[in-house]
Amino acid sequence: MQTELIHVGFDNYIALNRVLAVGAPSSAPMKRMVQRGKEERRAIDLTSGRRTKAVLVLDDDWVALIPITPETFSGRVFSLHGPAHEN
Repeated sequence: MQTELIHVGFDNYIALNRVLAVGAPSSAPMKRMVQRGKEERRAIDLTSGRRTKAVLVLDDDWVALIPITPETFSGRVFSLHGPAHEN
């Protein structure tokens, strides 16, 4: 299996096959997930000191904080793969 990397800002990339979900950091469940990730040292901060605009939930119970919006991230995935479901 080939690993695809997606640019998430400031010369940082994430392995697309490891991403389970993308969420807004302002929701209460995501805030709890990020806090738990930081407490357990399972959070990756890829923001380069900027504001976190999205949280990526990874397949191994890690979270990644990124400086681009969920819409921008999904647009980058879409540009690689096209629509997930075509009708």
